[in-house]
Amino acid sequence: MNDDVAAKVAAAKEALSTHDGVLVAFSGGVDSSVVAALAYDALGDDAVACTAKSETLPAEELDDARRVADDIGIEHALVEFSELDDPDFVVNGDDRCYHCRTMRLSRMYEAAQERGIGTVCDGTNASDPGEGHRPGLQAVEELNVASPLLEAAITKDEVRQIAAHYGLDVADKPSMACLSSRIPTGLEVTEERLTRIEKAERLLRTWGFSQFRVRDHDGLARIEVGADELEAALNPDFVTAARDHLLDLGFDHVTLDLEGYTTGSVSPATSGQEDSASVSPAENGAGNSPSAGSEPTAGAGGVETEGFGDDADPEDALSREYPTGR
Repeated sequence: MNDDVAAKVAAAKEALSTHDGVLVAFSGGVDSSVVAALAYDALGDDAVACTAKSETLPAEELDDARRVADDIGIEHALVEFSELDDPDFVVNGDDRCYHCRTMRLSRMYEAAQERGIGTVCDGTNASDPGEGHRPGLQAVEELNVASPLLEAAITKDEVRQIAAHYGLDVADKPSMACLSSRIPTGLEVTEERLTRIEKAERLLRTWGFSQFRVRDHDGLARIEVGADELEAALNPDFVTAARDHLLDLGFDHVTLDLEGYTTGSVSPATSGQEDSASVSPAENGAGNSPSAGSEPTAGAGGVETEGFGDDADPEDALSREYPTGR
């Protein structure tokens, strides 16, 4: 961390220290983790990290948030709500993220008030406003949420530097938005769709992929993986396994997008809004991307293809441990 970044960190902590206490809207992604670390440095036990649990948050992300909060040492609170209670969210228009963020942050304020805390912070950084249509930022402004990273002009790259300085293992964590971002704009967000998307992505994670999405086009699953993992996704064993398991999860058709992973690919008008919690490369073999044709043995450095067979039960596969070359 160079002197310029260190000066920004000092400014952010100084600003945080002026509050009697803060509640950090905490996903466990790199941005909110850095805010939580800075807040804990500045305020100690007067800082709280709060995660909102809902149908759009993958279970693994909640587990990550708990773990990272524990690593930082900050108190971790949990609030629960359902975006599906809001018809404006369910209809999945261009402003879906605005309605989601408004509900989420409103629950954060309720949790803060219960603790006698008047300030809610989020992880918006200085790179976010320039990344296209971001309706969620409107909610941040309307609810007067503090954004310490933005206020200190800390960019995304600098956020990662700071995370590394603090020894946070999310420093290189790829971005991952809520599960509703996998559903094309205009197609209703339903619990059924969210559930099958989460289970499908859990399979990809289990099989060793690092950067991925499963888009749900009204029953057609479109799998996206990182460019360096496309070769592995073309492995006939993976093709068969993905097809069979995703069909069993309730999809009607299963496809692979040869363009690879693209942020916001089902919602062009909101490209760039996928910015929250994600899968840690350290936990998923990033840098050891699965390679086509690798042998299905532990430490082989690729997708575990043993157990991909036609007769494998998808629920069993979701809980099975596959070596990923870690």
